[in-house]
Amino acid sequence: MRVGLTGFASLSWPGLLRLRAEAASAPTREKTAVILVWLRGGCSHLDTYDPKPDAGSEYRGPFKPLPTNVPGLHLTELLPLQAKIADKFTLLRSMAHTGGGHPAGSLQMLSGDTDPRDKPKPLLPDWMTVANYLRSRTPRSSPLPNYVGVNPIVNYDSFTIAGPGYVGAAYSPFSVLGDPSRPDFEVPNIGLADPAKVARLGDRVALRRSLDNLERSVDASGEMQALDQFETQAMTLLTSPQTRTAFDLSKEDARTRDRYGRHRWGQQLLLARRLVESGVEIITSCLDGPQCGRVANWDDHAVNHNVFEALRFRAHAFDQAVSALIEDVYARGLHKRVLVVVSGEFGRTPKISYAASSGGGEASAPTGVVQPGRDHWPRAFTNLWAGGGLQTGGIIGASDKRGEDAIERISTPGDFLSTIYHHLGIDAEKTTINDHSGRPTPLVPSGRPIAELMA
Repeated sequence: MRVGLTGFASLSWPGLLRLRAEAASAPTREKTAVILVWLRGGCSHLDTYDPKPDAGSEYRGPFKPLPTNVPGLHLTELLPLQAKIADKFTLLRSMAHTGGGHPAGSLQMLSGDTDPRDKPKPLLPDWMTVANYLRSRTPRSSPLPNYVGVNPIVNYDSFTIAGPGYVGAAYSPFSVLGDPSRPDFEVPNIGLADPAKVARLGDRVALRRSLDNLERSVDASGEMQALDQFETQAMTLLTSPQTRTAFDLSKEDARTRDRYGRHRWGQQLLLARRLVESGVEIITSCLDGPQCGRVANWDDHAVNHNVFEALRFRAHAFDQAVSALIEDVYARGLHKRVLVVVSGEFGRTPKISYAASSGGGEASAPTGVVQPGRDHWPRAFTNLWAGGGLQTGGIIGASDKRGEDAIERISTPGDFLSTIYHHLGIDAEKTTINDHSGRPTPLVPSGRPIAELMA
């Protein structure tokens, strides 16, 4: 997102804010929020949230079932920290759809597109930009963007798997890139600290003050009133101490940072919690990259990873970060307002496959060595729901004895999206948005909020 330093007259942050206001209408007072933790590539449900210890050896993995603090609910031994707080989440074990490729599966889960075919970019807007668009009708006092992607969901290889579609680019996320666990991590265009950049920005708006007294000098001279209100919001984004503080992980207690994990995933989710606590209402965080293993995602085909070594490799960081986020949401009294959802685009094949590795590295044998893997599987998989004032501490739905098909309380991406919209106070059945041709288009083609999740 290009901001400020290229000129307020261009379509930068002020221009985007103006577009949002022009599209706005009736306000809403709803202040609920969602954090989506996205497992790009698809997590094996059998080896994490839906263990099948009685399946044959060609199906079950090496990981033992682990009892949780909820009687009758078992995870696998890879997730001991989540097992201790299972009363704070619910597992939906019967998600199913028809998108067998990463692009199609992602588009079904994120936008409700029912097409089983992969396509290079979305035809429908994802739920995040839709929610941002609809929420923009409410005036906000916070200087922070209302939709932030902390390692945002954007692409899968050359395919675009999330985007605003006909809603418009003005509602895309403010993207936070890089590794928040690095000591030199910083977010560009948030709370400018470089005096040279501040001076150039001052030149553009006839203000020649340092960052610390910029807002005071503007208010004192009355020049703030001379700025368009959207330029004012952009100036606040760039200069507000509140903005700088929200993104500053050094403000967190060291024990809290340790609890989340001093690694990329842990600090991503800690930053997500800081942002939602500061007023951001839509946050996504993609858990991928080097902590996944050689191919940097959860796509555990045998040619990519030894699926079981890959899961072992990433399990602690994943377990630590997700459990810390859920615990923190409850400990800070955010659990009725903030919904946490953990999901990927699909699960993995219950039957283990074998193939020669295409390259050695973390969680992968040397080239040519045959290793186990699991392939794409949209017919049954699990996602996790926590907070949001929902009913927690249990299981919804079920897959069959091998984890191959959802057989009880089968849920669709439309149900998944309708539940998220419901939490945000948006009626997905009745709300429409005009597409490029001006035709009113429903938010999801079909689906209802998952009643069993409602408290």
